Amino acid sequence: MALKKRNKVSAEFSMSSLTDIIFLLLIFFMLTSTLVSQNALNLKLPSSSSKTVAPQSLSVSIQKGGKFSVDSKRIKASGLEAAIRRGIRKQSKKDGKPTVNILAEQGVGIEHVVRVMDICNRLKVNAILLTEPN
Repeated sequence: MALKKRNKVSAEFSMSSLTDIIFLLLIFFMLTSTLVSQNALNLKLPSSSSKTVAPQSLSVSIQKGGKFSVDSKRIKASGLEAAIRRGIRKQSKKDGKPTVNILAEQGVGIEHVVRVMDICNRLKVNAILLTEPN
């Protein structure tokens, strides 16, 4: 006489509770990531190990204290856009499509670099931020 087992052990695992927990964690991180302050960035000027050489073009130097130089000529901050515009006209006669090389001294406020990049954007000219090699 063969006896049958009445209790069968199931080796299944219910995934529904696990997906609920993952979904709640996803919602939590999505909500908390929008509360992160965007003004809390501590930016450092970049350095690079790349050996790419920028084409010869107009160079804008930024020193500490917001002192600007365009092609080694000291320029006041108020006349920066006009000086870049003149330099671009000279370069476009020589090379065709000029670019602006930005040389920012380490420790310069990022607002000065953004100011030069904004001027280049308005003048529709490519800007390259030059870095120190490692």
